[in-house]
Parts: sequence; structure tokens; C-alpha cells
Amino acid sequence: MVDATASFDGNRVAANETSARPMRADQGRWTATAKDGAGLADYVQFCASALFAPAQSASWVNNWATATGADMVVATLTCDGRPALLLALEVVGRGPFKVARFAGGRHANGNFAAADPRFLPAIDGRAIRSLFKVVARTRPDIDLISLERLLPDLDGVANPLAALSGFPSPNLALAVDLGGGFDALLSRASGKRKRKKHRSQTRKFEAVGTFRRIEAHTREEVDRLLDAFLEMKEVRFAKMGIANVFGDRQVRDFFRTLFADALTEEKPSFLLHGLDVAGKLRAVTGCSRSGKRLICEFGAIAEDDLAFTSPGDFLFFDNIQEACDLGFKVYDFSVGDEPYKRLWCDLEIQHFEVLAPLTLKGRALATTMRQGARAKAFIKNNPTVWKLTKMLRRKAVGQAAPAAAEDDS
Repeated sequence: MVDATASFDGNRVAANETSARPMRADQGRWTATAKDGAGLADYVQFCASALFAPAQSASWVNNWATATGADMVVATLTCDGRPALLLALEVVGRGPFKVARFAGGRHANGNFAAADPRFLPAIDGRAIRSLFKVVARTRPDIDLISLERLLPDLDGVANPLAALSGFPSPNLALAVDLGGGFDALLSRASGKRKRKKHRSQTRKFEAVGTFRRIEAHTREEVDRLLDAFLEMKEVRFAKMGIANVFGDRQVRDFFRTLFADALTEEKPSFLLHGLDVAGKLRAVTGCSRSGKRLICEFGAIAEDDLAFTSPGDFLFFDNIQEACDLGFKVYDFSVGDEPYKRLWCDLEIQHFEVLAPLTLKGRALATTMRQGARAKAFIKNNPTVWKLTKMLRRKAVGQAAPAAAEDDS
């Protein structure tokens, strides 16, 4: 693994004028504070030199709050007045309960709270629990802090939230090791078959017309690729019989602004790619950069006359090859265990979840959520049960309201 303080483009602790030496617990005293949405300005400033996962970036959090009008609370853990860990959470209603969660809800995967890496070895469970207590005092209406799909580590740096009592997320995340480059990867992953299929797909595309892989470099291209993706996803979710997690206008506005704003960065933290065949987009992926890891946050294919050619597989082939060429060490398919991911992946990432009740009501909700996670894990880890569940869900399309959306998007 690479050194996390050196791998985050533009987010290096070296940007600080202070020493980069690790801080010890006995060098200072922990204190905690919490603010409402006004604390976002502090969060943006902290992220300029912090370590964080893409869904905890200042751009993600700010754009989500702006697009959705989310009720935000920012909690800060400090040591002798120096910020060590910040949690930017949105407060949402869940029936009669109020829950504080990472901004973005189901769209926020592979989470790692913004932190100063120098303090991370000293942050323990007691310090984090003191942070939660301040949230409870500042916002007594919040029943539960729910931190889901947490990374166990980020480029080898352990997640400080692992110091708390947690449990495994019900959905695995899959990734592929890019060590040695693309040729080495193919030698480990049925390379001959993949190259043969790629050539066959190329011929099929050429028979229809010109084709090209696109990366969005302008706002217009962002809009075109996202429009196509959102249409593809709407059709796909409808066929599967589950709710469209991209259906809300505010969520769509969020992603448009997120990817458009990234274009102003020297190395965009969020990227859109598409496969255009005969003037029509047949597959689209949205990715994020996280140090030496390129993460596919979402993807979709068009349900049209070329769907049989597997345009998504074709686009992944090119995306992964480019990731190797650019020096990425891991291509991360994010949350969700799907056959098309298994064609490439040799790494399984077990995320974990932390539930911190702040009220008696919150304790009851936490118990229910833990039981729900265990049930979901049982269903998804049993191939027969999971296959039957998906079949029944598809049969129910048009007969009832859509089921809850998948964690993976």
C-alpha cells in the first residue's frame, strides 16, 4: 500500500505548515464541538489538507447540501484546538425517528470520515464517543447516528471508526488489483477470452457505424452522459421492480453539479465515461479518484438493439486498461456483488457499519437495523435464496409499489 498522506491528489497534509509527524494522545486533550449547516465552511477548509473518501469530500458534501437542502450537522473532534476528525452528516426522517448519516445516503459508499492522518493513531473509541455526545447535546432531536458502508482502511490507513462496536455491511464491495499493469492483469483473469471478446465486440460496433469511448470534458458532455445514464437506470430499475434511487430531481441535480464542478480541478475527482456507437450512448460509467484507487461509483447500459453485444463489458475493458496506463493500483467496482464484476475482480472488501443510538428510540431503531442487515446478508450470501428473491421481485413489477432500492447503484 502507498502512504495515504502522499497519495491523495491535492489533499496532502504536507500542505500544512506544521510538522507531518504523528500526534500522540498524550500530546494534547480531546475536545468536541458540533454545528449546524454553518459548520460546512469549516469542513471545506479542513478538507483542503485532510484524508477522506470521495463521498466525504468537500465537493460531495457541499453539493449534496445545496442540491437537496439537507439538514446538516458538522461535528469536530479536536486536540488542543487543532481539528483531527470531522463528520459532516445529514439529518433525515425515518418514520418517527431522526437519523444522522453520511451526506448522500445510499449514494455514499466506501466511506471514510475526513481526518488529519497525523492524529489518526491517537483517535480512540472514547474520543469518538465524546463526539457523538456533543451531537446529542447540540441536536437532541437526533435519535441515531448511522454510519454505513465504512471502509476498513484507506490506502492502508485504518479507519478510526473501527474502534467502535460495529458489524459487517450486508453487501460486499469488489475490486481488481492492477499491480503489474494491464497485461499482467489479463494474464490472471482469462486474458485470451477477454481480448477475443473485445475484438468481436469491436467488429459488431463497426458493422453498425463509428464508435468511440468518451470522457466528459465540458458541462454539455456531462449533461449528455448523465442524461443517458439516468434514462438507462430508470428503465433498468423498472424492469427489476425496485425503486429508482436516481429518480429524485434533487439527486439528479446533485450529480450534475458534482461532475461539472470536478472539471475545474487539475485532476478531476469525479469522472464520466461513455461508449458511443453510431451516435448513441450505449454504456455510461461514473467514477471517482481516491489516491491510487479509481472507483466506479455507478454504471448502466442501454436496453436497445446492441445490448446483446455487452457494451458495458466493452467500456469496463477500456476503463480498466486506461486506469492501468494512468498508474492506478486498484480499480474498485464499489458496493454490490454482480457477475459482471466477478469477471474482473480478485479483491473482496468487507465494509462495516456503526450505529450509535442517542436516545431510547434510537436504541430500538438500531436493534431493528442490525436485524435487517443480518437478514439482508443471509439473503444475498445464499445464491439460491437471492436468485429466488430477484425472480419474485421482477414478477411483482406492475403489481405493487417498487421494492426498496439496492445498496449498489
